[in-house]
Amino acid sequence: MPEAVLVSWIGRTDLRAAAGETAVGIGPLAQAVLASDYEQILLLSDFPSTQAEPFVGWLGARTAAKIRLRCVKLSSPINFGEIYQRAVEALEDLDRRQISLTFHLSPGTPAMASVWILLAKTTHPARLIQSSPEAGVEDADVPFAIAAEFIPRLLRQSDQQLTELAQGAPDEGAEFAAIIHRGPAMARVIALARRVAVRSIPVLVEGESGTGKELLARAIHRASPRAARPFIAVNCGAVPPELVESEFFGHRRGAFTGAVSERQGHFERADGGTLFLDEIGELPKAIQVKLLRTLQEGEVTPVGSSEARKVDVRVVAATNRTLIGEVAAGNFREDLFYRLAVAIIRLPPLRERAGDLSLLIDALLQQVNAAATDLGVPHKKLSAAARNLLLQHHWPGNVRELFNTLQRAAVWSDDETISPDAISDALLLSPRTLDGEHEILNRPLESGVELEALMGQVARHYIERALAHTRNNKTQAARLLGFGNYQTFTNWMNRHGVEHPEK
Repeated sequence: MPEAVLVSWIGRTDLRAAAGETAVGIGPLAQAVLASDYEQILLLSDFPSTQAEPFVGWLGARTAAKIRLRCVKLSSPINFGEIYQRAVEALEDLDRRQISLTFHLSPGTPAMASVWILLAKTTHPARLIQSSPEAGVEDADVPFAIAAEFIPRLLRQSDQQLTELAQGAPDEGAEFAAIIHRGPAMARVIALARRVAVRSIPVLVEGESGTGKELLARAIHRASPRAARPFIAVNCGAVPPELVESEFFGHRRGAFTGAVSERQGHFERADGGTLFLDEIGELPKAIQVKLLRTLQEGEVTPVGSSEARKVDVRVVAATNRTLIGEVAAGNFREDLFYRLAVAIIRLPPLRERAGDLSLLIDALLQQVNAAATDLGVPHKKLSAAARNLLLQHHWPGNVRELFNTLQRAAVWSDDETISPDAISDALLLSPRTLDGEHEILNRPLESGVELEALMGQVARHYIERALAHTRNNKTQAARLLGFGNYQTFTNWMNRHGVEHPEK
């Protein structure tokens, strides 16, 4: 006969019951112990041992079962990953072939209960019970379909992902699948984003233009409990100053000239969901004061109204500046900064994402090919030399510049294979820093610099420009580039793979 084992977290109500608070009765754990016979009880606790151990003694006086206490440390009683890991570690110490498991759902936090449901329905089959002073102890019949809906998205993973989670590996999930990466820089960003997504705290995303701030904000929204509610994106720099208040907070009919009907503002439209404020640093000082009040009070007052309306909005703000620097310069309110920057995520520029560029090139080229019908061009692939040009570029415009470059090269390339010439032409239209030497002389060395390839890129660039300028006259092109004779220029063309002009 398998040994009956009860497994549960110790809840605060249980501690209060052991302390003699009559208002809570005997607590859910004592209820369960008195309702059934167990040979063994395994209790997990994230309370101090000075509280947990006296409770075990108090409970032991009410049962003949052997009680084992396992004190664990959690950064938060709602941290699903840590709760899952601690629970699995405790269960792995049991001989599962000789026992019949029962998980008690009532003690502890809802996050702890959801983990018990997950384990009972997947890797650790168990009976589920719940208890209350009114109904006593009863079985919790949770069909798997309901369990899958009840368990937060954070825990809905394959067996392999669950194993990685138990080992402490970050879970990236489907919500972040659109953020293409394999390097450690973006892996850290996504791990932070997943951690804050399940909470409703404001998030500030900082990063250069083109790094994907809105893409990250949308992923945070999809991974949050607000995923079914609206995601409203607002470019703060594109709103005319005279309409900012109306755009954000709405207006009543007749509030100003042209207000022919009542209008909801962005906050009311995003009620229950997420409001993404792109380029938050562009907001005028006057509206910053009203935005701060809205975040503090959770309510908006439309223009032309004296009646405040409650809103429940999670704000994700983004900026291509260092916002604390804007505070120091007097361009942004310090109190609003600290209200927005509860969690700060900094997106690295593409030049600092070692290992990601080649993966991004392939993924973005797939996107270009997917839109090939609209562009009026056949599907394209990259030649090795063209890919090398892309890998050596500095990408001041980041992922957005990379995508636009591939799109232009696809349009300009007549052949199925995109040539180095098409890439060079596309790159010539890319944004350049004011200091023309920056891209060549000031590249970061942390991830290495392919000097020979870089010099080849420079040589091809000027050889092709010289040929274009002289209408393919090699003698004149050689003179423009300082070569002593025509043959030396021809040798450089051959060495760096520049096609000879047709005669």
